[in-house]
Amino acid sequence: MDESRFSDASPNGEGRRPATYLDRHFNLPAAKIGPGEFYATQRDMLIVTVLGSCVSACLRDPEAQVGGMNHFMLPHHGSDPDGPVSESARYGAYAMEVLVNHLLALGAKRQRMQAKVFGAGRIVPGMSDIGARNAKFALEYLERERIPVLAQDLGRNEASKVYFFPQTGRVLVKRLKSLRNNTVIERDRSYANRLDTLNLEKPADLFI
Repeated sequence: MDESRFSDASPNGEGRRPATYLDRHFNLPAAKIGPGEFYATQRDMLIVTVLGSCVSACLRDPEAQVGGMNHFMLPHHGSDPDGPVSESARYGAYAMEVLVNHLLALGAKRQRMQAKVFGAGRIVPGMSDIGARNAKFALEYLERERIPVLAQDLGRNEASKVYFFPQTGRVLVKRLKSLRNNTVIERDRSYANRLDTLNLEKPADLFI
């Protein structure tokens, strides 16, 4: 079994391999994930992402020392995008379950999992507060699944860079108070537009 697993966390199956590199500051191998991706591992390494209005859940089984992170946003589908059985909710559930299932495959136990949740910023002018919806969904999902949330940093007015150490559960958050370009904003807009084109007619077929 591979030590690390990665995939696009979107039901259309389109994605890219997360970038891996050596983080010279921490002297550890690192995986950088973007929107719609996740990474799960049992190795001593870093998982890194930059969050705007998207949300990331860092999940970990402290006994198995297995952890992972996802990075997702809810699409605006249907007349009731916040309903518990809406297409948006089913997409969010998929983004969470695909990470949980890969952690289970690496030896984690669902009843031992712990979470830390980040992102959901208000950084995109002219967009509805999609970050608040993302945060609300992630916290409600974790509560429903009885996965305790040990820490959260949500809904700020700036982007953030998150460093997750899966073996120890440590998380460092760097505030990106002033963006020199619109990279994060444009990425979030593009991701939101792509999500709105997804066909989620058969979400039950997506779970593994």
